[in-house]
Amino acid sequence: MLKYKISKLKVSNFRNLDCEQIIFSPNINCIFGENGNGKTNILEAIFVLMTGKSFKKNTSFPQLLSMDCGKPEILFSSIFQDEVSDNTLSYSLKLENKLSLIYLDGEKSKKRPNLSVVFINPFDSYNFYYTPSFKRNWFDTHIGIIDKVYRKNVNKHQKSIKFRNILLTKKTPKYREQIEAIDVEIAKLSKEITSRRIEFLSSIQDYLQDTFKQIFSQDLHLSIHLESKFIDYSETQILEYFKKSLPKDEILCHTGYGIHKDDYVLQINGFNAYDYCSLGQQKMSYLCLLFAYIELFRYKLNTYPVVLIDDVSGELDEFRWQLLIDYLSKCQFQVLITTANEKFRDQLEKINDVNKILVISGEVTNL
Repeated sequence: MLKYKISKLKVSNFRNLDCEQIIFSPNINCIFGENGNGKTNILEAIFVLMTGKSFKKNTSFPQLLSMDCGKPEILFSSIFQDEVSDNTLSYSLKLENKLSLIYLDGEKSKKRPNLSVVFINPFDSYNFYYTPSFKRNWFDTHIGIIDKVYRKNVNKHQKSIKFRNILLTKKTPKYREQIEAIDVEIAKLSKEITSRRIEFLSSIQDYLQDTFKQIFSQDLHLSIHLESKFIDYSETQILEYFKKSLPKDEILCHTGYGIHKDDYVLQINGFNAYDYCSLGQQKMSYLCLLFAYIELFRYKLNTYPVVLIDDVSGELDEFRWQLLIDYLSKCQFQVLITTANEKFRDQLEKINDVNKILVISGEVTNL
């Protein structure tokens, strides 16, 4: 993982953005402007540049393309600065509907640079608590970023479950023999994935509690747990479970249970945050999980990701604004944070050496 922070960006034909060049600080960057002017589009452009996809679900290339563009292509030009040395990386990207061209330091490349970014949207806290599939995907994605073996195994498991469900639906000749064979692989993957999930939760726990106290000054105990039938199962026991469940799965025409149905539970003082905590506490817990992940990321990969934060001012009161700003001002990672709230903007501007960026109708200006 490269230890780079973004220092300059120029983008053409991306949504409503109109900018010659945006200059970023390696520390705190505050992006100001009224709602609907394009602040989040800057964050999205950086995310697309670094990952090849949008953080917005089901976003296709035509949706990213500016309505006023003369040619159906999006151009990115950027400079990344090494966080330790004076080394820079020139990274350009050209996106078309079904094509992407990458250039690193002027040379054509087959792969994007291995850059790291985390997007924080406080509105996602609702989906995190109330949409189980969102929560599972969040953990699979974020564990996979710092654990390549986990990501590989999850992909294998998803394909195996999908194939098993096809067999259960179509019931082709000898489908039971095929299911018995694939269940051996599923049991092996289930054991390995469950172990790595437990390891991840154990690793993030100390960061979670520490972050919760720093940001929200709460004398409460925040913890996270995995809910799974297979936590204490051996590979053999998992395989036996699938054998016993097969008659029921045949009736359902799909796999009734597997680790793809597991859940994660955030608890405050031992109480399930979903059932017993206020919406404010749920939002605080979710934000703390994200910042704890950033610290764990640093520990695992020896570098911080670029952190993109969409407006949190509407999700926190003014007291917690200040706690969050104090936390960010002490952090070592690069932050790009948007806001349309004038009071929150006033607080952000008090941070030493803060870089200020104004967006008006897509036009971007460094202040």
